Amino acid sequence: MAATPSVDYEQAGELKFGQVGIANLRVRTLDPQRLAAEMADRVQRAPKLFARAAVVIDFGGLSRCPDAAEASALVDALRGAGVMPVALAYGTSAIEALSQAIGLPLLAKFRASYERDGEAEAAPAPPRKAAAAAAEPAAPAPVAAPAPRGEPGLVHLHPVRSGQQVYAQERDLTVCATVGAGAEVIADGSIHVYGALRGRALAGAGGLASARIFCREFHAELVAVAGHYKVLEEIPRDLVGKAVQIWLENDKLRIEQLD
Repeated sequence: MAATPSVDYEQAGELKFGQVGIANLRVRTLDPQRLAAEMADRVQRAPKLFARAAVVIDFGGLSRCPDAAEASALVDALRGAGVMPVALAYGTSAIEALSQAIGLPLLAKFRASYERDGEAEAAPAPPRKAAAAAAEPAAPAPVAAPAPRGEPGLVHLHPVRSGQQVYAQERDLTVCATVGAGAEVIADGSIHVYGALRGRALAGAGGLASARIFCREFHAELVAVAGHYKVLEEIPRDLVGKAVQIWLENDKLRIEQLD
């Protein structure tokens, strides 16, 4: 009797969506075939979303920085799977050299999580003069001015049509109409849609895990909170067309019908 092959359930690459809909792919394997198979499966399940999608590659999930040949093989595998690697996530000096070697630019906005215990540079010791000054009696602290009020949420009154994008930077977004298929609404805070949501909605685009998405009629092509996403094909059918709320709980995206 043939032995049952072992199955590796860990993702070859962790895909998250950030601002302006660019996906950040945190690579977790040096096996290009495994990475390509996983990405090709994503493209096959949601071709309108992932086919020729722009992807920033983050090598911070690996135990070491790949060499130029390994990185080129991974990039070619992703292209063969149907997505478009456009840059490397900024990380270390080794990644900077790698970007030059394989001809992909660095994007500082997508900073890789390379820092591990002991890798961060130690902060310089304070000068002796500053230390001596600290021993002197401190002057009375000035009364702090009241903190300025945060920006009010962005309210969009009109339908968001296919190909359009609305972005609420550092605030919530309220759409008082329909978000059409092929449209995209993005907020660093929460998103409220008082109509049908048929396009993409990305809340917590700056990494705010407490952000939520609310809509009155759920048909979204993709929803994401702090980069964690689901596509329509992954949503239970009994929630489609219903009023729902979407939030992040223990790094898992939860979707629940509203009463």
